[in-house]
Amino acid sequence: MSQTAPTVDEISFLDPAIQADPYPAYRTLHKERPVYLMPETGMYMVTKYEDVRDVIKDTDTFSNNLVAMTGMQSGPNIQQELLKEKGWAHVQTLQRTDPPQHDRYRKLLNKVFTGPTVEAIAPRIRTLVDELIDRFIDKGECEYFSEFALPLPGIVIAEQIGLDPSEIKTFKKWADAMLAATQRPLTEEQLREVAETELEAQHHLAKVFEDRRANPRQDIMSGLVQAGGDGFEPFSMHELQNLMHQLITGGYETTTSALCQGMLLLIEHPHLVKRLRDNPDDVDKFVEESLRFRSPVQGLFRQATRDADLNGTHIPKGSVVMVRFAAANRDAEKFDDPDTFDIDREGIAMHVAFGAGVHRCIGMVLAREELRSAYRALVSRLGNFQLKYPDKEPEYETSVFLYPVAKMHVTFDRVS
Repeated sequence: MSQTAPTVDEISFLDPAIQADPYPAYRTLHKERPVYLMPETGMYMVTKYEDVRDVIKDTDTFSNNLVAMTGMQSGPNIQQELLKEKGWAHVQTLQRTDPPQHDRYRKLLNKVFTGPTVEAIAPRIRTLVDELIDRFIDKGECEYFSEFALPLPGIVIAEQIGLDPSEIKTFKKWADAMLAATQRPLTEEQLREVAETELEAQHHLAKVFEDRRANPRQDIMSGLVQAGGDGFEPFSMHELQNLMHQLITGGYETTTSALCQGMLLLIEHPHLVKRLRDNPDDVDKFVEESLRFRSPVQGLFRQATRDADLNGTHIPKGSVVMVRFAAANRDAEKFDDPDTFDIDREGIAMHVAFGAGVHRCIGMVLAREELRSAYRALVSRLGNFQLKYPDKEPEYETSVFLYPVAKMHVTFDRVS
């Protein structure tokens, strides 16, 4: 990846080259424009670690309830109109709410996404990891994105929402549609297409919710429909649909991206493969440093409820503000030598890859288990990882706030 830092005027986060390697741009912004007004979108990007944490904590000034925001779209909200007409329009839940409304969602979901819940799923995750590796281990190569990084978290979540593992393509189609409007500007025809796809997912989920209500199982869907008590009402169907929208988009693309970036780091730092193989406990440190070094969620949005001043920049009321987690995780004022990948660094878990505060990622326990299980199996069974097409890959999808890999061919040796 490039090491040449662009000037402020050369930066555009809609440029695919900068989306694929944003870190030189972050170095420039840290020094010259820590709160950066994106000229193409009118959003304010917050890049410094302490500023990011301040914005996250101040929900009175920087709200998660982005009422007026339609992702990267302008004009009438065609997608939401279609969802409202034929299914369930998006309502503000969990990540899109502020305290005290947020408290109900968090407390109920904390009962679902617990350590014991993930421990119950962990054996299936480890089995799935080995099954995926078995499919390509004898070939000495794989298209790592589609053969491993995508199906692992995709199948885990798909099984939890009532899909068969063979239906992973259907799940990916649904997840991509749910994310589309926040990734890039879409035409009216494209907005209608993604709405119809999301409606297909919604009606499937509605049937699964009703089934789990009548016939609960040991899975996330059952936990959601059964959640209640402590003075809180159970989730309505409308709330359940929106919660699943967030859990699907948050737990699938982000973990896929993290798995791809982790593999790239194993390729770039081959000495770590033997170390992790010989010292499996170090995989935990590898996971945390990889999340800091190449954060799968580059940033998320807030909206200013009043005029505010942040690090010398005036932010008008109503402005959309992006807290840029990936930039904060490379802030030299927080992390020594931040552009060096070092699994032995002090404060290795101080990154904000999962956010911070009350809105810290609800699925981070599950994500960490998937990452740990994946890397332990990969380094124990395979070695000598290399990109098959180093001059052409990895390829990245277009996204203003995620870090999605599209293609990555990897070669390897089988460990005898």
